[in-house]
Amino acid sequence: MSHISTPAGAVGTAGAEWTPARRVLVLTGAAVIAATWLYVVLARPTEWENVTDSTQGLITLAGYGIGTVLLLIATIPVLPARTLGLIPIAMIFNSLIGQIVGSIGLPLYLDTIGTVIVAALAGPVAGMTTGALNNVVWGLLTPAALPFAAGAALVGYLSGLFIHKFHAFKNVGTVILYGLILGLIGGAVAAPVAAFVYGGTAGVGTGALVSLFREMGQSLIASVTTQAFISDPIDKVIVMLIGYFTVKALPNKTVNAFAPREGLGSKGAIAATG
Repeated sequence: MSHISTPAGAVGTAGAEWTPARRVLVLTGAAVIAATWLYVVLARPTEWENVTDSTQGLITLAGYGIGTVLLLIATIPVLPARTLGLIPIAMIFNSLIGQIVGSIGLPLYLDTIGTVIVAALAGPVAGMTTGALNNVVWGLLTPAALPFAAGAALVGYLSGLFIHKFHAFKNVGTVILYGLILGLIGGAVAAPVAAFVYGGTAGVGTGALVSLFREMGQSLIASVTTQAFISDPIDKVIVMLIGYFTVKALPNKTVNAFAPREGLGSKGAIAATG
């Protein structure tokens, strides 16, 4: 058996390894989530008072739910216990901040802070799992969140990829750069859902921007896309900066204890800041 080294200061994690079968499960789960996003965009379901009240709502819930379960089956045996304990806390944090920001009318979201922190500490797959699970669970309580699960999963994965492969946390400048990129990609994924499912009104502050652009003569999809390309980059820069300063504030031993056994993030978040 080959020896798998752990980061300095990390707590040893006796557990399963990333087998080909688990990698297939991750890819399959991601594909199911992506296919559900495509279904939402094409089917344009409009009844979200309760996701179980319509066939389209049930299909969306089932698609995102199955994709998330596949991710969990693949990742739970591999991730450290500390990370598994962190994910529910991140989800609660995301939901609370998202609800507060949405209620006060800011044209932002800030509902992926916990997801990005998990991705920074435990890698992109853990971030993707957190993002998807967050919106599936949140969607049962606040149905408006469910159609955006694919975007939340993508943000979780890309933020971990940027941090651990491209060293987005090297300094404040790179944090801002990759936050802008993350926002543009996330906005492009979220805009069709916001336009076709909610008519561009998914959010108090963001909906006001969409209405402004509509009054200026833009089409619905153009208005929503313009709003997304304004709000999302700013939002993700703030989220990435919060993640960056959180990692910097924690002791190295604590940060590296969340590192997965293998794959992106296995060297620990401190190594990703170099």
